[in-house]
Amino acid sequence: MENKTIKLQKGEVTVYSANGINLHAYRTADPMDDEVFIVEKNGRAAVIESTCFFENIHELEEYMKDMDAEGVLISYHAAGGTFLKDVRKYSTDNAASYSAAGGGKALIDNFTSAFGSAFDSSVHKATDIIEEGEIEIAGIRFIIKKTAEAFDIGIPEINAVYTHMLGHDCHSIIGGKAHAQMMIDELNGYLEKGYELVLSSHYTPESLKDVRTKIQYLENVISIAGEASDKEDFITRMNKAYPDYSGSNYLSMTASAFFG
Repeated sequence: MENKTIKLQKGEVTVYSANGINLHAYRTADPMDDEVFIVEKNGRAAVIESTCFFENIHELEEYMKDMDAEGVLISYHAAGGTFLKDVRKYSTDNAASYSAAGGGKALIDNFTSAFGSAFDSSVHKATDIIEEGEIEIAGIRFIIKKTAEAFDIGIPEINAVYTHMLGHDCHSIIGGKAHAQMMIDELNGYLEKGYELVLSSHYTPESLKDVRTKIQYLENVISIAGEASDKEDFITRMNKAYPDYSGSNYLSMTASAFFG
């Protein structure tokens, strides 16, 4: 898959091209290192997730000015409601609930307090509630698969899949042993399907090599949590095992999930 990188004033876009489709991976360079993905075919575009800082919203809309945006798939990142505000928004029922009243709302409230007026706390309202299975937007096929909180997205025409978090060299938010095992099972499913690209909303596109690295990390999280005496001991052991990993705030959240 060919790719090129375009530097913008704040973020940057890496464009991957295959089978007549361009995947524009927008790296926001915002405080949360968010990624937004534009899947474009013949000038028609579908967007995966929303950027949520006003500076990025303006930049990405300017970048997309020559595309006909036909839909935004809102899964885990529903803040930034002014982004492409007149475009149809697609979400599953559980993802909409997650953002309106669940863990997603709690995160949005926290980010609003932390970042103030730079952060667009308005929430995208779904115009279309979608189910598991195949959907077509902008002439492109997507495969929707519900997760515990929202949904993952397969893009068969470029052999790619979108999920919330991967990150082969950074910590992830893991909600306990059962959640870790569920993540391992999902990642093993990616290996079985042989995806060329794995997209996630806090990291640049990754490969199946990175998936294998993450599976090993998750297995180690389970093992280290079983050996640790408390939250602080778990964090110490994890930092010793992964001294160069980023995402210390995510590690702290994982520790809280395992140890209360």
